[in-house]
Amino acid sequence: MTAAVIEAEAPAPSRGARVLAWVRRNPTIVIGSAILLSLVGLAVLAPWIADDPLNFEPTNRLKRPTAQSWFGTDRFGRDVYSRVVYGTRISLVVGLSVAVLATAVGLAVGILCGFYKRVDGVVMRVMDGMMAIPAILLAIALITLMKASLLIVIIAISIPEIPRVVRLVRSVVLTVRALPYIEAAIASGTRGLAIMARHVLPNTIAPLIVQATYVCASAILLEAGLSFLGAGTPPEIPSWGNVISDGRTFFQIAPWIIFFPGVLLAVTVLAINLVGDGLRDTLDPRIARRM
Repeated sequence: MTAAVIEAEAPAPSRGARVLAWVRRNPTIVIGSAILLSLVGLAVLAPWIADDPLNFEPTNRLKRPTAQSWFGTDRFGRDVYSRVVYGTRISLVVGLSVAVLATAVGLAVGILCGFYKRVDGVVMRVMDGMMAIPAILLAIALITLMKASLLIVIIAISIPEIPRVVRLVRSVVLTVRALPYIEAAIASGTRGLAIMARHVLPNTIAPLIVQATYVCASAILLEAGLSFLGAGTPPEIPSWGNVISDGRTFFQIAPWIIFFPGVLLAVTVLAINLVGDGLRDTLDPRIARRM
């Protein structure tokens, strides 16, 4: 029997075998996604697995971790575990919201810049100017001009991230626009919007998804930094940044106030980066062929 006949008669792998093979090929996506799903579950179940994060008990201030208070208490006697669990909500909401907002705006602007040279000359100079300003300083300036709230923090973090998405999308569009079939579509009289929707937009999806994961991780870190400096979420909203800020004065006698939110912050960013790296390896055909 020839090899072709043997291969044709071989039974098709089961669904479980295909899933297992995909897991083996993409361990970083699986590990990162598992960690993120655990954090999402922690955030969703916060009202049932944690007490009120604003509950003051001065008699229990700066208590070490115990069976009753797993992560100890802070200088006001508030349960650090409850504040960290509720802080998970803030970090995930900020990261996801900034990723969606910055990606959507950056995609629209980047396609226009890459497809229309007149728009590109003006808009990209504005993007270059925005990228010349450190993101945290631009965010602090925007928050200072407006009343601090979760929505303002999301907008302030999204604006510095937009130019990075615009530059990525623009570079992809410029590459795709030079392809022969795009030039043929333009020569045949196809409208620009139709070309962008049918041919240009699908080619930007893969790199855009990867970029969105890094924007999400950057937004979580930036929100924590702003809250640590007192320019982020208001004090009545528990976030990992302001929990760490509250504990920095007592670090030598109560290091658990900083340790636990710091570990969760690092694990969250690591998980998002693992998913981003895995998606890059999966969606990039040049890397996928070498695997």
